[in-house]
Amino acid sequence: FGRHLPDTDLHRLLSSAVAAAPPDVSVMCFLSARPGEFLPAGDDLDIDVLIKITDPATPPTDPMTLDVVPYERHLPGVKHVGEVAKTQYLRRARARGFDDAAFVDANGRLSEATIWNLAFTDGHSVIWPEAAKLDGVTMRILQRQLARSGVEQVTRPVRPAELDESLSAVLMNSWSPGIPVARIGEHTLGNADGLVRLLADAYAAEPALAVPAS
Repeated sequence: FGRHLPDTDLHRLLSSAVAAAPPDVSVMCFLSARPGEFLPAGDDLDIDVLIKITDPATPPTDPMTLDVVPYERHLPGVKHVGEVAKTQYLRRARARGFDDAAFVDANGRLSEATIWNLAFTDGHSVIWPEAAKLDGVTMRILQRQLARSGVEQVTRPVRPAELDESLSAVLMNSWSPGIPVARIGEHTLGNADGLVRLLADAYAAEPALAVPAS
């Protein structure tokens, strides 16, 4: 929106919402700007905040299968709600017998999945796909903690044609630091249990932060 609210304001609103909620919940924070979409904004732009409290998210427990979809998100580096295509591709993937969808860009590189980041391993390094994508909070936590523990990480193009059982893959988002991926498109991947454990340990090493008091 060209400007942001002070962190103290967001902390106050989050704290107020959490204080009124049960002890175990999922919390989402949405920002929107007045006068809204399809209208020009002047210098007196107002930002509204919506805090959404829901039941705790429950991540999938079984290995996932991903359809491969040519798609590049608008403003991939920004987390935003203009994502109707992601829901469409998720539902198409389910209709085609997959659990979800992974995206490839115009250069044929895997980037991310609908609401997930992707990570791979060849047994030596954690591999992050090189493509325009949203670097999620969980992904950044894992990169930070893996670096601190000396785990080798590389960022390089990953294309569907190179996928086979020599590579393992996981999905991650705020629900989980690692959900195994059994298959991407028609390519079966290797067992991801070791990568799941590695990422779970890295995530657990991140210090917890309390929501600041209002």
